Amino acid sequence: MKFVKTMVAAVAVAAAPFAAAADGHADLNYVLVSHAPDSDSWWNTIKNGIALAGDQLGVNVEYRNPPTGDLADMARIIEQAAAAQPDGIITTLADFDVLSGPIKAAVDQGIDVIIMNSGTPEQVREVGGLMFVGQPEYDAGLAAGMRAKGDGVESFVCVNHVISNTVVAERCRGFADGLGVDLGDSMIDSGQDPAEIKNRVTAYLTANPETDAILTLGPTSADPTILAVKEMGLDGDIYFGTFDLGTNIVEAIKDGTIQWGIDQQPFLQAYLPVVVLANYDRYGVLPGNNINSGPGFVTKDALGKVEEFAGEYR
Repeated sequence: MKFVKTMVAAVAVAAAPFAAAADGHADLNYVLVSHAPDSDSWWNTIKNGIALAGDQLGVNVEYRNPPTGDLADMARIIEQAAAAQPDGIITTLADFDVLSGPIKAAVDQGIDVIIMNSGTPEQVREVGGLMFVGQPEYDAGLAAGMRAKGDGVESFVCVNHVISNTVVAERCRGFADGLGVDLGDSMIDSGQDPAEIKNRVTAYLTANPETDAILTLGPTSADPTILAVKEMGLDGDIYFGTFDLGTNIVEAIKDGTIQWGIDQQPFLQAYLPVVVLANYDRYGVLPGNNINSGPGFVTKDALGKVEEFAGEYR
């Protein structure tokens, strides 16, 4: 993490001349395509990250996404973005089978591509991307599971609101391996409707009262689960960890409902690819390795700026 922080600081200092030299006329154009539906507020931090990088580096960065989260629609958006011949595309790889074709086609057209947030380094190499910027999901889940095991957890339920994204499911598998248990039926497909998520979590905990812990995979599943836990009177009694941060998650960490949140630092996932592409286009320099933006554990004792900037830059 020290390398990443140093890189961000150095770039922030170096970026000012570029922005000033551009005089409002950017010489480079990038497109970031995500898999997120319009309803997923977690991606506001991504939008803020590319906006800041664009301003600092004097480049244009456009954010595009499928309004409903439909991955076939996302594939078409990548194709449309490539047809406009931008200098680079930054995209998630939420489903390799659906998205690898359009991404490979963009690379074949000579467009530089960086994969962020969703995907693996192996998949990045297969599609011809420059690098991956994000959190290694299995490793993050494993670290969380080992932490929970040290806290006495022996069983859990993983509330997965993006079951189609196999990479995200690696968080659940890693958590199970960290505990030293089989994942088995411990991962539930909650869907993305808040009321349905709450109902399914309530039903699972009612049917499995011996469950020691809950793991949610982001605000979409965490927020309704917080409500379910509180309505059942389990807040503070059941071990509750989550991936990602948001206003409700931060409040739940403060009041003791959630023990910790794993911060994959989405700001860096958006900001750093723009930095890398701009420096690669201007100077031909490229980091030799993928950049891990997380995981980092956020607890009640370490909120600070996380609380101040949750939903904005954290």
